[in-house]
Amino acid sequence: MERPSPSTEVSVRLTLGLGGQSAVSTGLPVLDHLVGALAHAARMELALEVAPGPVAAEAHAAGRALGEALADQLRAEGAVGHGSAWLPADEALAGAVVEVSERPLVSSNADFSDQRVGGLKSDVVARFLNELALGAGLNVHIRVLEGKDPQHVLLAIFKALGAAIGQACGIPREGPS
Repeated sequence: MERPSPSTEVSVRLTLGLGGQSAVSTGLPVLDHLVGALAHAARMELALEVAPGPVAAEAHAAGRALGEALADQLRAEGAVGHGSAWLPADEALAGAVVEVSERPLVSSNADFSDQRVGGLKSDVVARFLNELALGAGLNVHIRVLEGKDPQHVLLAIFKALGAAIGQACGIPREGPS
């Protein structure tokens, strides 16, 4: 499924399917890695390409496009519509709970304030997550139980979110990833 960008500032090409392979190019290497981990944990095949633009616009467009592509799968016949997962990334442990909702939101105990992770301001991550939730129509709750390294914390969050989304879509799991 290919979707045009919801933003007129930045164009997005996105293809989503079952699988687990991903090719993500948002223009933000750290976000590429995190979104790739989300797709892998969800057992989804994802091709996402965002045309260069302002960093905030790239994150906004990528999150919204992915969310809108997921919306169909989350509401498809047989989809559970909710999911939860806890996953680690080194010393970090994060959990995510998602549910299809008419009032999408992101609630988290993670500090997405003015930190930098691999050159990426973490408020960009918050923007991406908010747009994903809005585009998909998801109520997303994220909890970080442990973690000192911000990169590990973000990776654990994206892995847990991906696994929860995979459950909500009713995508079959064939064992540990």
